[in-house]
Amino acid sequence: MDLENFTMQPKRIVVGMSGGVDSSMSLLLLKQQGWQPIGVSLKLAVWEEGCRRENACCTEESLRIASEVCKKLGVPHYIYNVEKDFERNVMDFMVSELKAGRTPNPCAECNRTLKFAKLFEFAAKHGISYVATGHYARSTPEGELLRPKDLSKDQTYGLCFLTSEMLSKIVFPLGELTKKEVYSLAEKEGFEIFKKRKQSQDLCFVSGKDLPEFIDEKLGRSPGRIMDTEGRRLGEHRGLHFYTIGQRHHLGLKGLYFVKERDYKNNYLIVTKNRDEILQNEAILSRLHFISGTVPDTEMRLMAQVRYGQKPVGATLHPSGMDAARVVFDEPVQAVTPGQVCALYLNDLCLGGGIII
Repeated sequence: MDLENFTMQPKRIVVGMSGGVDSSMSLLLLKQQGWQPIGVSLKLAVWEEGCRRENACCTEESLRIASEVCKKLGVPHYIYNVEKDFERNVMDFMVSELKAGRTPNPCAECNRTLKFAKLFEFAAKHGISYVATGHYARSTPEGELLRPKDLSKDQTYGLCFLTSEMLSKIVFPLGELTKKEVYSLAEKEGFEIFKKRKQSQDLCFVSGKDLPEFIDEKLGRSPGRIMDTEGRRLGEHRGLHFYTIGQRHHLGLKGLYFVKERDYKNNYLIVTKNRDEILQNEAILSRLHFISGTVPDTEMRLMAQVRYGQKPVGATLHPSGMDAARVVFDEPVQAVTPGQVCALYLNDLCLGGGIII
């Protein structure tokens, strides 16, 4: 969505600011296009070394950078504290899912229940209708979600639970740019600081290296046997909730193994050396959501994606009522994991998605 889609200009817009290059350049682009942006940083909470701390994307440094970017561009900047909501909607959700034996996607859940809701909440309090973020995606005034120009940075997978009503008021300024072009824009406009800042790949509330400690504190350990598919004992695991289907690192085994199954009845972690054994031909979905608001009642040809960064594959959706469906893939898909998101597409159009069970 861009400025040309609107007739009454300029319009005020709330821009989610993390202190990173993507949100900062989104703010810049919106101002250049004639919008009147207002920068808003959501104050979240995270876990680190057994205690809560400020979120990695809203540490004092990140908040300072967000504030400086806004100041440089002559834009007001606000910090909106949503700590308690984040703990309840995202952190507690993750713990609950792990406890139930599923591998959750907290980023998709945050987008669904918190991040955009809170940005719109702030906007509504100030009489503003529009919200923007630095996600790599595209939206339309009709409320559609489309994949971005830079498919290597496509973030529609984690946005597939947004509604058409929200998307009709969301602007993604980076949808037509590549990551390289965003960095070039930052350099051209004199934002040298982003040359030095490392892009995080971790969850926002806990670093990758601390994730096992987070799980340990929240759920404890339930040691059991690591078994191969032939029934041979290979070692010991810390607890099935520490592992996910398809995992091949941090197993403590000699040689390359993949997690094939978590046997909760016997508390066994089943592993295999054969990558083909973690391929599946279908997935069962719950919480089926279509962005349009209308879930089909007959089978439908589409594309399906079960992991972030994965290329969507051809599939057939078989709705079964009660917001559930079966997805049959045209070719076997690796690591179809309970708790993860399965996003659904028609070419570049993201239709919605569901949770794998």
